[in-house]
Amino acid sequence: MSARRGQQERAAWLAERLSERDWQIIEVVNRLRLMSGSQLERLYFAELTGHTRATVRGRVLRRLVQWQVLTALPRRIGGMARGSSGSLFALGPAGMQLCAERQAATLAPQRVRQPGAPAEHSVRHTLAVSELYTGLMEQARAQGAPVVTFVAEPESWWPNGLGGFLKPDAYACLTEGNVREHWWVEVDLATESLPTIKRKLLAYLDFVERGQLGPGNLVPRVLISASAPARCAALRSVISKLPPPAGELFVALTSYETVGYTLKNLREWWGEA
Repeated sequence: MSARRGQQERAAWLAERLSERDWQIIEVVNRLRLMSGSQLERLYFAELTGHTRATVRGRVLRRLVQWQVLTALPRRIGGMARGSSGSLFALGPAGMQLCAERQAATLAPQRVRQPGAPAEHSVRHTLAVSELYTGLMEQARAQGAPVVTFVAEPESWWPNGLGGFLKPDAYACLTEGNVREHWWVEVDLATESLPTIKRKLLAYLDFVERGQLGPGNLVPRVLISASAPARCAALRSVISKLPPPAGELFVALTSYETVGYTLKNLREWWGEA
């Protein structure tokens, strides 16, 4: 039997045994590249309570790792909990095969991630984007404001009209009634200098000045999610010195404020519509 035939048969065997929740976990890990067990628990096991939730989450994630659908990283982020809630999960080789075959069957354009995790230097950043998505989905679910789209880089990148790309860390679209809010998101962990951030923001302003349009045939606002209040204040200072329409285009918030702000802003727009 050829290796290719064996992979296909293995994928078919797995597909018959995967639940809808399993597929949801595979899809979100493929989309965001890396997630913690705690984030997956909050997204897909929230209906369970107490010890039952931890038990079921652990059993499901261990099974997906055993089947090589997911890969559990052999490292931990400092301060994270023991067990599968504190583990980090990336797409495994079987998960990649399943995503590729499902994409081929549905003609879905979504990229299939390679197995494994990001390089060490980008793990914190990737997890921060995953945390933003997790928090957004939690609050949106609680408040009844659906998240229509959320994609991470490179799917969030957008042609800048000059042969290159604007490279936000994520793009999100939320809806309330007939109102949709579009956001490009920059997750800032204070690893780049303020002059570097300024150049990045000027690229967005140049995009606007040249009359370019982004997703939804408009220019999404740019939300900068900062890791600490002091950094947020520094980013706001940079924005205040930029030419118009910087004050309307950019908003800098701490990571704790980001999710609540997007939903509050959406509700305010909906109330005016």
